Parts: sequence; C-alpha cells; structure tokens
Amino acid sequence: MTASDNPHTAIVTGAASGFGAVAARALHLAGHRVVVTDIDGDAARRLALELDPAGANAIAAVLDVRRPEDFERVRDEAIGHWGSVEILVNNAAVTVARPLLEIEPAEFNAVMATNAGGVFAGSQILGRHFKERGYGRIVNLASLAGQNGGTATGAHYAASKGAILTLTKVFARDLAPFGITVNAIAPGPMDTPLVHALVPAEKMPGLLANIPVGQLIDPGFVAEMIVLLASPAAASVTGACWDVNGGLFMR
Repeated sequence: MTASDNPHTAIVTGAASGFGAVAARALHLAGHRVVVTDIDGDAARRLALELDPAGANAIAAVLDVRRPEDFERVRDEAIGHWGSVEILVNNAAVTVARPLLEIEPAEFNAVMATNAGGVFAGSQILGRHFKERGYGRIVNLASLAGQNGGTATGAHYAASKGAILTLTKVFARDLAPFGITVNAIAPGPMDTPLVHALVPAEKMPGLLANIPVGQLIDPGFVAEMIVLLASPAAASVTGACWDVNGGLFMR
C-alpha cells in the first residue's frame, strides 16, 4: 500500500532504533512524510538522513514522551515544515525486566509515565490538531503482555501496555465523531534486538516451542499493519486491538 498520491505526515515516537525505526521506514516507503522522534536526538537524525538526505520527506526531532510540551513543539515543527500532521504512531516504551516483588514504586511509576503517559499525552495533543482538521490516525503499540499478564518484561511493563489498550478505546470513542481513528497493535515477541536481549540464546528454543507458528513475529509485518491502519482506507476501523502474536494468545 502506498500513499504517494496523497502523502500524509506521520510522527513516530521512539523511532530512532528497534521496532520504531522499522515503522518509520515502512511509513516513509509507503509515501508518507515522517518525523523521526526519539529521546536520542543524534540517533533520530541519523535515521532521518538515511530515509531522506535532502530532508524533503523525513526530518528528526528530540521528543521525550513524558513531556507534553515536547509533543507540542514537535507538532508545531511538523506543521511548520509540511503544513499539517495526520498520523501519530505511539511506539516509545521502556522497561526493566525485574521480578514482581522487586519492582520499586519509583520504577513502576517511571515505566507507566513513559509507556502509558506518553500515549495519553501524544494522543491528546495531536488529537486536538486532528480534530481541527477533521481527520487523523492514531496507532498505539500495545503488547501481548498487556493482554495476558505476562511478566517476562516486568509487571510494570504489562500494566502499562494494558493501560494503552484501555486508552485506545477511550480515545477511539471520543474522537470518532471528528474523523479520527485510534487503534492498537499487540505484538507477541518480535524478532528485534530487545527480545534477543531479554531472552538468552539457550532459552530461545523453549520460547519458540510455545509459539504455535514456531517463530518470532516479523517486525516488518507489524509495520505494514501500521501503514494500513494509518491510511484513509481504514476509516471504519477504530477502537480495535490487532493481535500479532503467532497464536500465543487467542481471544
């Protein structure tokens, strides 16, 4: 699916590396203009230059999703550069794999502030712009952990992703009258550096044995789902959670 005849501007959070970079590349390849945002500004600039050395269809911006004022600044920069923003991909997330009884309150709050708080702030601030335009697409990255209570990545991470699923429904219901759709994608373990860092090589066969399709999730496929949900063709799809978990969780 391409958007070359009708390009939109997409802001992608946590896009300098990992799955966020995969999503940014997919949206750019589909013909969209992309704002690569990350708390690591240098890494964001490197990816933006890779996508478009001339800066015509890809720019970078420093964005800490815990700071609503950062979303406002990035929104204004994108509007100043291209006139409008139509797509927000809430991807930025953090975690520390730690047993439930060892998680300190400060660490729990920090993970929630980034993962769930970032989705709330970004969706609210860009939602106002989308409402003025009468059009918008918000795609949130949730997780299998937020559906089944999995704690391999930490109970705080699972709780934050569960909160994202609820926020997706709330924003979808409230913003639907203004031509705005809000959806979530809940991947299972993806073939990304993060998953390989969390799962030791000797434990990977056991993980794969528990996945009915027998393999890690292809990040490129998840990115293509973002492209679809961010398109005008998905106007009737909102408030939904799209499961991409290889059969690990079947509702």
